[in-house]
Amino acid sequence: MFGKILIANRGEIALRIIRSARELGIETVCVYSEADASAPWLELADQTVCIGKGPSADSYLRIDRIISAAEMTDSEGIHPGYGFLAENAHFAEVCRDCEIEFIGPSPEAMALLGDKISCKRLAKKAGTPIFPGTDGEIEELDEAIEVANEIGYPVIVKATAGGGGKGMRVAKNVDELRNAVTSAQQEAIASFGNGAVYLEKFLESARHVEVQVLGDKHGNAVHLFNRDCTSQRRHQKLIEEGPAPGVDVEVRDKVCESAAELIRNAKYSGAATVEFLMNKEQQFFMLEVNTRVQVEHPVSEMITGVDIVKESIRVAAGEPLSWKQNEIKLNGHAIECRLNAEDPSKNFMPQPGLIETWQPAGGPGVRVESHVRPGYRIPPNYDSMIGKLIVHGRDRTEAIARMRSALGEMKVGPIATTIPLHQQLVQEKNFVDADFDINWVERLLDS
Repeated sequence: MFGKILIANRGEIALRIIRSARELGIETVCVYSEADASAPWLELADQTVCIGKGPSADSYLRIDRIISAAEMTDSEGIHPGYGFLAENAHFAEVCRDCEIEFIGPSPEAMALLGDKISCKRLAKKAGTPIFPGTDGEIEELDEAIEVANEIGYPVIVKATAGGGGKGMRVAKNVDELRNAVTSAQQEAIASFGNGAVYLEKFLESARHVEVQVLGDKHGNAVHLFNRDCTSQRRHQKLIEEGPAPGVDVEVRDKVCESAAELIRNAKYSGAATVEFLMNKEQQFFMLEVNTRVQVEHPVSEMITGVDIVKESIRVAAGEPLSWKQNEIKLNGHAIECRLNAEDPSKNFMPQPGLIETWQPAGGPGVRVESHVRPGYRIPPNYDSMIGKLIVHGRDRTEAIARMRSALGEMKVGPIATTIPLHQQLVQEKNFVDADFDINWVERLLDS
């Protein structure tokens, strides 16, 4: 086991990693920017190292400074958390070259699954359901038109690299397809430095369902069942829950096992999430694989009792998974609301500034993951998420009731947050009945 690890991240995920490391008897080093110099999570780390100014390009994205901090503090591993460098295969390779363990997949596994075309090919081999579309990158427009005619419109053009909705365009006819390929390529080059795009069938009414998976360096992989992330806005998730409601057990287990098989075939170690779209007939189609711990990992932890962060550290140290698949049991239902310092009435404008009031919810089955406290000043440099509210109930009905109560207890001020929006969403009939698709929140907001 590691004696000391460095956390190349900030905020609630840095705090989460510190807690799991402490349980394993591991010392922690937190790097930080000048904007985070007085951040609360730094107080819990055993050591801290400033690596630059506020902008992430001058700090949390500086591989050279992070590696220097790890070497200076004799850190044996680096945990990237999520965001920043978490899915950067080059960073993982630099760590390996410097004989520092990257707490995540190997550079080869990350590159294999991070490229959506190679990932689709591997998924097909593993029996993981995929969308019909081009076999690889679109090299000639006529090829894309021919495939679109075969599978039927609408289709979607996607960048092979990156995520977050960038480099994606929907086309409902051949004229739109011509424009979609060109504009998606241009955005992909600007966003990821890679203009490769491919084409898939587009589902107009779909739910977003994903499978949490853990793998180790001994060829083992297990799934922690699934989560529903359908409640989102502009491809950004708002509410996550697990297990995904309304999915037949037989279908669920088959898809979950196929996701675990995909991770095994990729020789993957650590936490991963295999994301799918599901139509009304409960047909699943793989979207992509996130090669890191997810923001919504507590949902899976609450319904299985598996500490995903702790397991990721253990397997990075070379230990086998603590759990076999038949030992992981599904228990109740969990829901997570992301708490963002944004003003929904002003087109979700970020609200950096001083937090004077911070009163988290409590009670049975309630968990708050946050780095915030009264007197904390939210810097303008980073993502606006200030915490996550997670609840667990014996079933979905109890979990919804518990989330409504917990949201009512949360008090944050004077800045605007997304708490009032979440209070509205968990009351909506579409949410309560799980009768929704990935556009339901945007339709509600537009109305």
